[in-house]
Amino acid sequence: MSAATRAAPSEAPRAPALEARGLSLSFGGLKAVDQFSLTLAEKGLSGLIGPNGAGKTTVFNLLTGVYRPDGGEILLGGQRVDGMKPSAIASAGLSRTFQNIRLFGSLSVLDNVRTAAGVRARSGLIRSLLRTPLYLAEEQAILERSLELLDMLGIAHRAGEQANSLPYGEQRKLEIARALATEPKVVLLDEPVAGMNAIEKQEMRTLIQGLRDQFEVAILLIEHDMGLVMDICEHITVLDHGVTIATGNAAAIQGDPKVIEAYLGTTESVAVEGAS
Repeated sequence: MSAATRAAPSEAPRAPALEARGLSLSFGGLKAVDQFSLTLAEKGLSGLIGPNGAGKTTVFNLLTGVYRPDGGEILLGGQRVDGMKPSAIASAGLSRTFQNIRLFGSLSVLDNVRTAAGVRARSGLIRSLLRTPLYLAEEQAILERSLELLDMLGIAHRAGEQANSLPYGEQRKLEIARALATEPKVVLLDEPVAGMNAIEKQEMRTLIQGLRDQFEVAILLIEHDMGLVMDICEHITVLDHGVTIATGNAAAIQGDPKVIEAYLGTTESVAVEGAS
């Protein structure tokens, strides 16, 4: 058989962007998370929902290294990261925003993003003190990247203002800009539209949908706005008291009796919210 007719070798399948396998965590005698598993594909957009106290933010804290799981594994791009420090997990490519905004309020908008971008800096303390050419070039690249991110999120005109002076919706955008500055492979968004008005929610919906294409990231979000979740998420996982009670696409979740009972109310209300 000639080389021309010989079949080309098939490409090895790529590892998921993020994978959790059987994560569990207890606080004293309370099982906060029980055998949680999730697979987030490259450039995937998934939702994690459930009633208050279901364990959603605890899952985010496990994934980002704030808590160490009692059992299970976390893989980022096929590499295990469970047990690593949060800073090491961030450097490996996992970033997040928070339910309660955690900006450096007294710093400028620009400096908030520059500080986050420093996760990727290679120059080190000595070069920074000596202001070597590598340090200066890296600082210029961080500045340009930070301004670019602010422009992409529509808040470049706020660059010189204090972060805590921004309107609430723009603080949310700044949090996302800061998360993106670490050059992540996966971004975890914790209630990105919480407290927003209808116009701000629509802007954030458009922004989230565009992020994965612009930045080639996978996104996992926690959100109580069911209209947003059902509209943009390709896959949804539902937690109740730390236990996964349902997984699937929006249609499957909307019709699942366990979900309706635990979180979403009646079937009629789910249909209305999902269409909003």
